[in-house]
Amino acid sequence: MDLGALGQFLPLILIFGIMYMLLIRPQQKKMKEHKAMIAALRRGDQVVTQGGLIGKVSKVKEGEVEVEIADGVKVRVVQSTIAQVLNKTEPAA
Repeated sequence: MDLGALGQFLPLILIFGIMYMLLIRPQQKKMKEHKAMIAALRRGDQVVTQGGLIGKVSKVKEGEVEVEIADGVKVRVVQSTIAQVLNKTEPAA
């Protein structure tokens, strides 16, 4: 491989490197943080679902969460659809 062929591939390598730094790596970091947030869900946490529902976690099961959105109104949502945790509860001593 001569220097001319390497010069032709250098822009492609740079573009891939820039795309990795700007798009792929931050997305992987965001996914990792989301998984950690989902794993740390506990009863009593106030959460927002991706659908925009705000409620308090009443039960955490494998793969799903029961969220109380009003007095006596509970809905089951898939854990991965929890978008944000608003208030964390203190762990029981």
